Amino acid sequence: MSPPKTPLLTVDCVVVDPARGVLMVRRKNPPFKGEYALPGGFVEIGETVEDAAKRELMEETSINAKTLSLVGVYSKPDRDPRGHTCSIAFLVRAENQEAKAGDDAEAVAWIKNFDGIEIAFDHRKIITDALNLIR
Repeated sequence: MSPPKTPLLTVDCVVVDPARGVLMVRRKNPPFKGEYALPGGFVEIGETVEDAAKRELMEETSINAKTLSLVGVYSKPDRDPRGHTCSIAFLVRAENQEAKAGDDAEAVAWIKNFDGIEIAFDHRKIITDALNLIR
């Protein structure tokens, strides 16, 4: 029997600084090239979602995750134009705040005001949910 076809598993990281700015990456590649997104990506075979979140955060921003807290699971079939993905989103306490763009990030920024900013995927919803958790 062959394995069932299922959504791809991804992770997203919400890192908030003391002034409630959220760490975002400007995407270097499609989809949503040039738009801001949360650091994150695909979980690799043999990797936990927690380890994937830490790895993706480090690869894209050079920030070490100290602790992870679950924000939620995001699984709308149309959340990613490449196909059905299911994302586990984490609120991350970081060891450092010195972010540098890496991997598939064109740039990094701490963003406090999201008005008028194009945000990729369903990341605006994830950010809202995370900020509501820490209020």
